[in-house]
Amino acid sequence: MIKAVLFDLDGTLADTAPDLGYALNRQRIARGLSALPIELIRIEASAGARGLLGLGFNIRPGDQDYDAMRIEFLDFYAERLCQETCLFQGVAELLDQLDARGLPWGIVTNKPARFSIPLMQALRLSNRVACLVSGGDTTHSKPHPEPLLAASRALDVAPDDCIYLGDDLRDVQASLAAGMEPIIARYGYLGNVGAPEAWGARYLIDQPQELLGYL
Repeated sequence: MIKAVLFDLDGTLADTAPDLGYALNRQRIARGLSALPIELIRIEASAGARGLLGLGFNIRPGDQDYDAMRIEFLDFYAERLCQETCLFQGVAELLDQLDARGLPWGIVTNKPARFSIPLMQALRLSNRVACLVSGGDTTHSKPHPEPLLAASRALDVAPDDCIYLGDDLRDVQASLAAGMEPIIARYGYLGNVGAPEAWGARYLIDQPQELLGYL
């Protein structure tokens, strides 16, 4: 029996790509490059600064300019954290249903608390979310299971009584390692790491409210 629902944030609960993309394109334009279309940005949005800087400038952690570019990107993002970001269509209704059923729900994200906490406030979810585990709250980040296990402890619900909805391969890997049931949000960003049907999850959904069928 499922006793709690956990969500990834970017690409699962909220469509954050427009504001993440603004920060990236601001960097590109400042360097004489053209803005990238949102369709390309969505693919990498779940990978955060690492994925977006790789997309926008073909640089990776360890490259000479990466750390400075990452700091600049995050500062730009902080200035415009929730201008166009919104819940995916159907998510608000899903959360209402979970609340009506008395099922606690939480968020486990690699997004640092610097961004996740004010974003929850802007989306008016701070007083409803039962737990929020952000990047940096645990020693390891997804795909390591530690953040999901921390959420399980915070909710006082055993891992095998939780499901985790995410849109990235790392979400599935973390779920399986934590002993939780992963469900893939096929409406999300999905990245570029192959077909989500091959990630190892038994269930995939195309609309948020389909999740109710697995409770």
